[in-house]
Amino acid sequence: MDARRSRTNSIGSLSFNLVGIVGVLAAIIAGATMWLVLTDPVTVAESVDTGEVSPLVRSLATTIFEALRGLLKYL
Repeated sequence: MDARRSRTNSIGSLSFNLVGIVGVLAAIIAGATMWLVLTDPVTVAESVDTGEVSPLVRSLATTIFEALRGLLKYL
């Protein structure tokens, strides 16, 4: 009985952690996208107009990288 309860708790804990990680990643990407819309609307408009996502993904990656680098400077 205890083994079954322990396994259920570990599965529940793992799924809760996984949902939390996915939520944090989604929030980071959403925030970076909004920042990109405000700071570089031409890239976003071109990506939406042409349907190509590679310039948008490149700009998002650069934005997230720059934010992390700036954050790590303070640490």
